[in-house]
Amino acid sequence: MGTRAQVEIKRIVERLADAISEHRLPPGARLTEAKLVEVLGANRNHVRAALQKLASEYKVVTIVPNRGACVAQPTIKEAKDVFAARGIIERSIVELAIANLTAKNRNRLLKQLEKEDGAIRRGERQEMIRESGNFHRVLAQVAGNEVLDELLAGLITRTSLIIALYQETPNVQCSIEEHQALVDAILAGDREQAQHLMDEHMATIQRYLLLDERPGEVDLRAALEEP
Repeated sequence: MGTRAQVEIKRIVERLADAISEHRLPPGARLTEAKLVEVLGANRNHVRAALQKLASEYKVVTIVPNRGACVAQPTIKEAKDVFAARGIIERSIVELAIANLTAKNRNRLLKQLEKEDGAIRRGERQEMIRESGNFHRVLAQVAGNEVLDELLAGLITRTSLIIALYQETPNVQCSIEEHQALVDAILAGDREQAQHLMDEHMATIQRYLLLDERPGEVDLRAALEEP
């Protein structure tokens, strides 16, 4: 279970990671230690340790000496690398999930689809983002590999941050129809189809992000000319 300090640091990390994942803390938001101590009812040393963990392990916080911490603003290259890494891990998770498909795990997947559908029907954006990410976490837990689950948790948070920064429209999110098709393939034990659907799912999310390399300089005259 860990020491009391470790448990407390984990609590702070999870609170901040959830807020970032759900777009309640946008890219670039300042994370003032004194304010976090007040809001979270935490010890300053624990807050500092949590911020260090979010910076070094999760890569969703940037700490600048003498300036403090803020929510990270991933580069385009980092964004592409995160999606590439996540694609590899998600394919492995799908394969393991099929191999570990007990009756209990079948029900967990179906129950998560119901939760996601309920969030969509209620139109609660933050809940939709949360349950969409939870679908992938449940899938990883069904796979039964704790290391992959931990790695995916960090990548989901980073993906959400990337979406907040580079989204083309305000409604970029996982599609429940794609999740449903993926679950159908998993329940049918069709590894090849499930992995293909996961690849397509990740590609679809990226298509709605502005991840094309941008020029270093902009021609202001051309940009500001009257049409």
